[in-house]
Amino acid sequence: MNVAIVGLGLIGGSFALSQKLNFPSFKRFGVDNNPEHEKKALRLGIIENVLKDGQISEMDVVVVSIPVDKSAQVIQDILNQVHSKALVIDMGSTKGLLCEAIAKHPKRDQFLAAHPIAGTEFSGPEAAFASLFEDKTMIFCDVEATRPELHKRAKALVEPLHMKLKYMTARGHDKHLAYVSHLSHISSFMLGRTVLQMEQNDKTIFDLAGSGFASTVRLAKSNPVTWTAIFKENREEVAQALEGYIENLKVFKRQLEIENYSDIHQQLAEVNSLKPILNGILNK
Repeated sequence: MNVAIVGLGLIGGSFALSQKLNFPSFKRFGVDNNPEHEKKALRLGIIENVLKDGQISEMDVVVVSIPVDKSAQVIQDILNQVHSKALVIDMGSTKGLLCEAIAKHPKRDQFLAAHPIAGTEFSGPEAAFASLFEDKTMIFCDVEATRPELHKRAKALVEPLHMKLKYMTARGHDKHLAYVSHLSHISSFMLGRTVLQMEQNDKTIFDLAGSGFASTVRLAKSNPVTWTAIFKENREEVAQALEGYIENLKVFKRQLEIENYSDIHQQLAEVNSLKPILNGILNK
């Protein structure tokens, strides 16, 4: 089987390495807008060949992992070229606008919208590793629009990774991810920005930063290109999530100003109910 990886960063590269480990007979091709990424992917054994113009038609599986604001056009171009039994999988973090854009494509049934809930704050081919997806959750969206035998092929590709499959609508996916992923990245980026602004006046502030600060702003090391595109594509759901988050911050600020520590304690205790859930996530 010929497998093409379009976008050789953390997600695309890690998927290629997992396929190399679990399906060694597959031939892995790759392409990236950055020629240096292609060279690194070859050197690191992520792919065996750089995908050349015209070779898409020879691929049996095409995995797309690029900035989400570029996905719709790229995937439509790929669908125009693939053979009639090929599977095209998108691995991006937003799905609503993408699935709307390709809804009427003649080869829509050869496309599967997927999102592995896995990642790190690092990017590029050198960040990829084969076990990234193991025991994580994989979301398949609007799967009823995908040809059944191709849906089955996609499941077979992730089966050796022991991923938990979850099925959602594209719009439902975007709403939920705005809260549990996109909002957390905004919080991390903006906390980092706030501290950087303070650092201009007080050069010792980072000397005082401990593990709490480091873990909270860890996500601020994520690729700005990737995340600007995610916020752009999911702007409506992200804005809605921000409204609730900002209101909670305002309430906390008011309680602090009037020294209402009993209400602050009550709110913190209520949020402590997340402990079992968070412990389960961290122990995966």
